[in-house]
Amino acid sequence: MSKFNWIRTEKTLNISGHEAYEMKSKEKLVTQVLTSLFNEDKFYGDNSETLVQTVREVIKEDPRFVANLCIYARKEMHLRSISHVLIGELARFQSGKAYVRRAMNKSIERVDDMTEILSYYINTYGKPIPNSMKKGLSDRLSTFDEYQLAKYNRDGSVKIKDIMCIVHPKAKDEKQNDMYKRLLEGKLETPITWETQLSARGNSKEVWEELIENKNLGYMAMLRNLRNIIKANVSNINKVYEFLAEKHNVEKSKLLPFRYYSAYKMLMREGIGTSRIFDTLETAIKHSTANIEKLLGKTLISADVSGSMNCPISKKSNMTCAEIAVLMMALANYICEETITTTFDTNIYMSNLSTSNGIIANANSIRVQGGGTDISLSIRYLLRNKIFVDRIIILSDNEINRGYRVVCQKYVDEYRRKINPEVWIHAIDMQGYGTQQFSGNKVNLIAGWSEKTLDFINKVEQGRDNLVSKIENYYFSENFIS
Repeated sequence: MSKFNWIRTEKTLNISGHEAYEMKSKEKLVTQVLTSLFNEDKFYGDNSETLVQTVREVIKEDPRFVANLCIYARKEMHLRSISHVLIGELARFQSGKAYVRRAMNKSIERVDDMTEILSYYINTYGKPIPNSMKKGLSDRLSTFDEYQLAKYNRDGSVKIKDIMCIVHPKAKDEKQNDMYKRLLEGKLETPITWETQLSARGNSKEVWEELIENKNLGYMAMLRNLRNIIKANVSNINKVYEFLAEKHNVEKSKLLPFRYYSAYKMLMREGIGTSRIFDTLETAIKHSTANIEKLLGKTLISADVSGSMNCPISKKSNMTCAEIAVLMMALANYICEETITTTFDTNIYMSNLSTSNGIIANANSIRVQGGGTDISLSIRYLLRNKIFVDRIIILSDNEINRGYRVVCQKYVDEYRRKINPEVWIHAIDMQGYGTQQFSGNKVNLIAGWSEKTLDFINKVEQGRDNLVSKIENYYFSENFIS
């Protein structure tokens, strides 16, 4: 059976000064990357510098792993900014250059991915630009059409025409050659997008109705603008509901689950949501879990709602890490056969959730408290009441700073001696500070804010996969030759 991190690791102290386990460099990097909105502050400060240091350490050890992580983060977890950082760092190291061109081809999905990657490299390392990066940019530039180029032809420290001048792409035909010429001259045809239409014609009912009717709103744009669309009282609102709730559209959108919860909370604060739109968002978020295997047996799920989990995840978001944790708990609850659900700070709070309730409704019913952090509370609750469970899922930043001065694994060991020797621990890292409270046999360390994080629970228990091994050979195999 495949086991994750089965050898006990060395002890260290977490940021709060409490005893914890050190993480191996790859495990540490994975948790930092998959919980990262790069250059955004966390409760314990901006973690970006620490993350970059870890990236550089792992590139020296195993550049192939970093290249695979870059593609995995972009393709599976839909994280943009951190994939740009990983490409930029790989391009700087001689050992990483072999992977850059192919990694760029797999991870660049939008035109502005190219400008962001180049901006990161120039701002971090200056010029000249590595040939591996030039080749990757040239490959992807040739795949975009005029609409895509014009849509992202924006001002910034690096513009699309700057990339043109750096890579000198060869046009495949006269039509593409003419497009490149007009790009350099600033004469691309202005695309019809919701941004250009609102800018030219104003935020009116007629404009929104036309955008909806002509299918000029992408999924994320429609979700982000629900407030404006509803307030405009558009006549074709049913098409909005149908589009957002359609399973294929949900899967194609690649949105993280908290985006739906964020939209719900915004409409609730505004007092403009109806049962129809809330049902739509509920349907959409359930579609995102459709392919996750059910977890049989009894599961304890516990979410950290302490003070260190209560800062916004970005300057542009009102969502906190604690809110994402309770949403992830509601998602996990939905795929479980039987659950016990709790939250904790310095106290434990029972939050019994029906598995047949709505995911968003369940998440919204949970109070986010604040205060100190004692991860051991839920496990001690099981011990105290002699409750048998098949697995324990903990969602936390691992910054335990209250309770007994030991790692939480001690209580897992005690639970195995007294109640269930086969219990699994699935520790979902929500912040990536670089330490853990669990280590050993049947311990599964995972990270991230995506529903796909939960998909590793069944796979690990059945010995089929784990997060690090999945990333290890995600795209580049051991036999890769550039």
